[in-house]
Amino acid sequence: PASSSSRLFCAFVSPQQIQFTDQKQEFNKRPTKTGRRSLSRSISQSSTDSYSSVCSDSSEDESSPKDKLQKTSKGLSDFCIKNIKQADFGRREIEMAQQEMPALMVLRKRASGEKPLAGAKVVGCTHITAQTAVLIETLCVLGAQCRWAACNIFSTQNAVAAALAEGGISVFAWRGESEDDFWWCIDRCVGAESWQPNMILDDGGDLTHWIYKKYPSLFKKMKGIVEESVTGVYRLYQLSKAGRLCVPAMNVNDSVTKQKFDNLYCCKESILDGLKRTTDVMFGGKQVVVCGYGEVGKGCCAALKALGAVVYVTEADPICALQACMDGFRVINLSEVVRQVDVVITCTGNKNVVGREHMDRMKNGCILCNMGHSNTEIDMVSLRTADLRWERVRPQVDHVIWPDGKRIVLLAEGRLLNLSCSTVPSFVLSITAATQALALIELYNAPEGRYKQDVYLLPKKMDEYVASLHLSTFDAHLTELNDDQAKYLGISKHGPFKPNYYR
Repeated sequence: PASSSSRLFCAFVSPQQIQFTDQKQEFNKRPTKTGRRSLSRSISQSSTDSYSSVCSDSSEDESSPKDKLQKTSKGLSDFCIKNIKQADFGRREIEMAQQEMPALMVLRKRASGEKPLAGAKVVGCTHITAQTAVLIETLCVLGAQCRWAACNIFSTQNAVAAALAEGGISVFAWRGESEDDFWWCIDRCVGAESWQPNMILDDGGDLTHWIYKKYPSLFKKMKGIVEESVTGVYRLYQLSKAGRLCVPAMNVNDSVTKQKFDNLYCCKESILDGLKRTTDVMFGGKQVVVCGYGEVGKGCCAALKALGAVVYVTEADPICALQACMDGFRVINLSEVVRQVDVVITCTGNKNVVGREHMDRMKNGCILCNMGHSNTEIDMVSLRTADLRWERVRPQVDHVIWPDGKRIVLLAEGRLLNLSCSTVPSFVLSITAATQALALIELYNAPEGRYKQDVYLLPKKMDEYVASLHLSTFDAHLTELNDDQAKYLGISKHGPFKPNYYR
């Protein structure tokens, strides 16, 4: 029988009842960052113009926002961003993203009479872009109070952060934070002395890690964690395995709507955007190695192949390797081709996939970048040595120069390329963001005892509902099974159409 929380959730979400099925390391340390280097004064005007206004920081002063006292037009000062005067521009960016995020707009309309997150205090750590701003403001419409920090030091859109602050959100983030700034922002965001969060929305696990490390008592009143990255999910499973997970957690990363849409289609379109904006390189005929053939790797390979690049793939998983072979890519070890390739892209979620021994053998001008969430895929520590010289040539573009004059082109200091160096498609982000919002609703409204201190996967019924919210954009019409067909397949005519284990 459905609980009262289940009925509340289903009434808000869908006419068909959604039933959840229980499914069952320590945190990686960030390498020390010595602080942000000033941009080279020799950057050409054409190179700065090639950046979109939301990604370029070349025109902004280098002083830390921590040294400034800023207030919104309504007197709010509980935030720390680059420049509150950019709020109007950021608001236009958010409004433009809303046009491509239909699911969140539907959730807002359905919340007009009911606030499923009333009383929720959500502390979040994600990329702060126009798309995540639409999610944050949707959570507020659903009744939540929110405080937010950035999960990546390069991906924050400063104008969007200003618009969020002007709208009353306590946000602590700016583009180009130092490592110390990064953790300072997360600490201020948690606000343990003045504000007690009861929900966590995390991307990468850094916020969860910080609360475990510094404010573990907060978990006593916490209802749950929603995590959307492979890195963060891995950390949660490690905590669960060690018996240290204090609250239920939702694994959004492994939902179909994240894996098969955000990871694949978002990366398929944004990989080229990031590479083109930073390097101006023509990819027809270039030799490229993509490390990892998961959904992110598949998207990257498809985009590069379409431009005429010669693409190689590295893989540890024989199933993914076989998929790469049957898609027409040669599967090799990086060491086999590292001397000849023009571009190396990592997307594995692992660490030290590209080591110093590989970089020593790369040819002059080789482009090196990362499309995985974590900044550990490229061994950055081995590049910060006395024998190598760094030269900043554009925002997020460094030449790392060897003693013999050889140089490689390193993008975003090994961090996530697309969100650091370009923007991402709003429509695909709508799918993931809607899934995150529904996961928060379920965890927040679940009766005590439904979820234990473990990591849970989202049911396919929720994935299908999120997908259905986006079909009208394409004027797509679903075929409805008749009773005989549904009986033949052994499923309900209204779904779910896939079993919970389907990926």
